Amino acid sequence: MEITEKVAYLKGLMEGMKIDTETNEGKILSAMVDILEDIGLELEDLWNAQGELEDGLDVVSDDLEDIEDIVYDEDDEDESFDDEYYEDDAEDDEDCYATTCPTCEETIYFDESVLEDGEVICPNCGEKLEFDMSSLEEDSDDDQE
Repeated sequence: MEITEKVAYLKGLMEGMKIDTETNEGKILSAMVDILEDIGLELEDLWNAQGELEDGLDVVSDDLEDIEDIVYDEDDEDESFDDEYYEDDAEDDEDCYATTCPTCEETIYFDESVLEDGEVICPNCGEKLEFDMSSLEEDSDDDQE
């Protein structure tokens, strides 16, 4: 039995008991039943609105899942194309370097020009990473002698 049904039952009991609503006690009981009726109707409206929100959220969630499939390319049908693309790209970028940012721990890829500059800004967190190439140059000088 829902709250509105219980309040309707209570109202019926009051009428069946012939409670005089002109007395102080009758006025209080009548006002309390009216308040309970209002609360029950408000709760019912809230439950209906919540159900509509849940339905809308399910629709949005389904749409988001579809978009994620498209964006993150979770379909397996295009894998052969992607593999070919990355193989060709790897051949073109033979002088590609990678490092891990100590702040966000994400891998950063860069080319030789950035290495020559001696610094790179992490695209994930904005941390400035500096490279000290002097020790490597000394090692290569020692190897050449």
